[in-house]
Amino acid sequence: MEAQKVDMFIMANGKFFESHQVGLIRDRLIALDDSKWGLIQTMQFKDPTTSIIVSILAGSLGIDRFMIGDTGLGVGKLLTCGGLGIWAIIDWFLIMPATREKNMAKLQQVLY
Repeated sequence: MEAQKVDMFIMANGKFFESHQVGLIRDRLIALDDSKWGLIQTMQFKDPTTSIIVSILAGSLGIDRFMIGDTGLGVGKLLTCGGLGIWAIIDWFLIMPATREKNMAKLQQVLY
């Protein structure tokens, strides 16, 4: 695949992944055949910034975890009111990496 198209994809979507994974993603995309390129371009990733904002505003209700697809953790936070607030505060530090991890897992389904 063209390196220029891959670089444009990385520039547009780099914030959705951990910085140490971007090089690996780039290498995999360059090695990928063109038949999967359309699928990759149409993938929608969760924004880590949106996740942290939702976590700060409504994290005790588990909405942040429901948003990224962690239904079990979302239910747990909802039933315990965010672990009496403690779990909600801890998630302020964990939700952005968790969102990026979910995005990477979604991309890996196509890359591998």
